[in-house]
Amino acid sequence: MNTKNLSVLSRACVIGTALFSLSLLSFHPDISLIAFPFSLIFTGCLAFFSLKKLFADSALAFIAVLRELLQYLPYVMLVTFVFRRAGNYGTPFALDVLSVLLWLFSSALALVILHYLNPKHISEVSKEWSDFLEKQKAGRKNPKNKSFLKTTLREILSWIDALVQAVFMVLLLNIFIVQLYEIPSESMVPEFLIKDRVVVFKTLSGPKFPLSDVGLPYLKKYNRGDIVVFRNPHYANDRKSEVRTFISQLVYMCTLTKVNLNVDENGNQKADPLVKRVCGVEGEQLMMQDGILYARTKDSPEFKAVELDAHWAAWNLNSVKPSLKKGIHDFPLSESDYAQMLETEEERRNLNLEDLASECRKIASDFEENYDKLKTSKKTTVSFTDEQLNVYSLFINSNYFAASLLSCENGASWFRAFMTDWCGKEIDFAGDLYAEANFRLNLMIKRIAGKIILRNAQLYLSGISDENFASDAVRNELMAEAQRLFTYCMLLDQRNMPVFPSNDENGNPRYIPKNSYFMMGDNRFNSLDMRHSYERWNVKLSSADTYSVTYMTNMQPQFVNRSRMLGSTSYRFWPVSRAGIPGKLGK
Repeated sequence: MNTKNLSVLSRACVIGTALFSLSLLSFHPDISLIAFPFSLIFTGCLAFFSLKKLFADSALAFIAVLRELLQYLPYVMLVTFVFRRAGNYGTPFALDVLSVLLWLFSSALALVILHYLNPKHISEVSKEWSDFLEKQKAGRKNPKNKSFLKTTLREILSWIDALVQAVFMVLLLNIFIVQLYEIPSESMVPEFLIKDRVVVFKTLSGPKFPLSDVGLPYLKKYNRGDIVVFRNPHYANDRKSEVRTFISQLVYMCTLTKVNLNVDENGNQKADPLVKRVCGVEGEQLMMQDGILYARTKDSPEFKAVELDAHWAAWNLNSVKPSLKKGIHDFPLSESDYAQMLETEEERRNLNLEDLASECRKIASDFEENYDKLKTSKKTTVSFTDEQLNVYSLFINSNYFAASLLSCENGASWFRAFMTDWCGKEIDFAGDLYAEANFRLNLMIKRIAGKIILRNAQLYLSGISDENFASDAVRNELMAEAQRLFTYCMLLDQRNMPVFPSNDENGNPRYIPKNSYFMMGDNRFNSLDMRHSYERWNVKLSSADTYSVTYMTNMQPQFVNRSRMLGSTSYRFWPVSRAGIPGKLGK
């Protein structure tokens, strides 16, 4: 390598960055406009200090400046690449490919030129250049006019320069090779505790240049049980949000993890990315009931329990190893709460619908007898909304229900329909355990609600006011049972999941599409994962019952395409006491 050849490489590098700048041209009145001039100015500086000053004028004092520019070249080009795509309009895929190829070409040339401009190798280019750098180095070691201010300023600038370059180098490593994550929540207990730190290798997962689809190919195929890191699909995936994520990551590293700008529109810290376990893979339809995950495929149309899921699903944290318990902050259920939940599920499974139908008819008849005893004018009619039939409202406002039904002309008939409309109907759930279980739970709630409303009516007719209802032992016993069922409803969306993906309008099963996955946290009672939305709404507990009670839900399962997946956890390096490859049996 000589100065002539190095000059050719520098000219090629300048041409590459100039063409890259042209690929950033934008005519849209948004942030994308600044990409081209910013890149062009950098290219002009590169051309001036290399082709003009160093190679044309032989101004060797500018070797250090050129070295600095070449070191920043890949990072400046990356930032301008992002700005060009940060506007309101996208860029064609072909243009993204061209820009990336020019980035690779120019960056590779910059690395080669830097290699020969390094004081250790510059003698291979020119002895004159080498001697100049040696004299320059000696002059810095023994300056004639020592200036504390200049020395200190030079030292500060060198540290800032090193920090900025380190940040951008880590950013590139994070995008394409490896990234370190700190576990922020207890959704993966007992496998991961809060503040566990893990290594995630990304290269095989098809990392892409920011705000583009250009990058490395997908070589990783995820399997059930893999613990993965992925972008949270609950947040927007538009250019604006991706730019904010990129900038927040840059600021986060520049401030040594002290400032995190990755917040939502309300200023709350984003739960992004997420760390969960792959529980469903492409070609499967899933369902979860009583904590058991079921799956079926086109080749195996019957739902079968996924036995592996039971190994890592944590339902009762009270049973984990004592050494892990010390690091767990939140135990969603006590041992007695967990036992009560299992009893409720057992009662629901063993519910005899014929006996229950007879019981509901008797409750309706007993209420009608009390209704007929009340000799008052009953001119208005009653009708309750889904919000009023919410399981919480139904129990807490049972006094209002009783009073309203007793005072309306259709009160007894509405109550009979509420209690018995389902009786005698043949319902085929076609193997849908979730729908059948919710139908049965709905009836259990209606039975208790009916008994409470009936008891309230009896107390009203006995001349007892609302204020004295709390002293009635029969009613208190019923309210305790109501509390048990309400508590189970609060656990419903964490314990179970409807058929997903849901069947089409003709009842034909649909399956998780190709290159997509379904993820859940191991700590099922404390994990907002791909089962759930971040919003809640009121919904009927059972669509098979016209007069179904309702409850608040956030059940909205969704799968995640591999394009949103950043990689799988490869190694836990902190705490040292639990360092190692994360296993599939966290218990």
